[in-house]
Amino acid sequence: MPAPSLLAVYAHPDDESLSSGGVLAMHAAAGARTAVVTTTWAPGTPRAAELTEALRILGAGEPRLLGYADARAPHSAPGAARFCDAPLDEAVRRLVAHIREFRPDVVVTHDAYGGLPGHPDHVHTHRVTLLAVQAAGLERLYPDAGAPWQPGALYFATHPHSAVRTLGGYLAPTGKGMNTVADELVTATVNVGPWLGRKWAAVLAHRTEVARGAMPGHLAGLPAAARQSLLSTEWYIRHDAGPAAHPQSELTADRAGDASPASGGRTWSADCG
Repeated sequence: MPAPSLLAVYAHPDDESLSSGGVLAMHAAAGARTAVVTTTWAPGTPRAAELTEALRILGAGEPRLLGYADARAPHSAPGAARFCDAPLDEAVRRLVAHIREFRPDVVVTHDAYGGLPGHPDHVHTHRVTLLAVQAAGLERLYPDAGAPWQPGALYFATHPHSAVRTLGGYLAPTGKGMNTVADELVTATVNVGPWLGRKWAAVLAHRTEVARGAMPGHLAGLPAAARQSLLSTEWYIRHDAGPAAHPQSELTADRAGDASPASGGRTWSADCG
């Protein structure tokens, strides 16, 4: 069975590479259609240009930008509403249009915490994506946004409690919190080591974030072995969206591995503030 098509929905340019760069590269290498929707930043900004390069490296096509402003960077989309302040129905409709146009088998996004740092844009992206995946398959919702399409599953990028021992020592200097979930909630533990080169190159493509010492910059200052430890595994929580019998509703990782004793999942070894 071919690898399922994959649409990633993330808040900012660089989130896609940090959170799901390995899975995106893996699916693209397997011949699957892959794409990324970014809820903030506008075309023509430097970070949008960097996103273009990162997606080229990952094989994920051209950027799909909802065009809202970052909650903490109004210059990210001059004249546009902050994503968290925009009308919810409008944001959901915009994302539904992308889902119906791309017609993915699987959608991935931030978990309910908004990932490790819990940025408000991350949290809101999770909520909007959850609503949009449900709405995309209903023909009477947003009829002007394209023909209905129901993805088979939604996966939330996350980190288990057991990863704290590794993450804590390397990420403590950033001063950011670490929102993790119980290990038994993780349903796909993905070894993306074979695609780590592409993932890291995509992270480095976000040069603005490297230069200002954000997460890509912090990672760039670590020894290569430390980066490998931090970036070579991706964790996901599966949320069923379509019929249980949907034949293409699992990440390639989730259908091609053995049970992981550590996570209870599976492994694949190849407010705005």
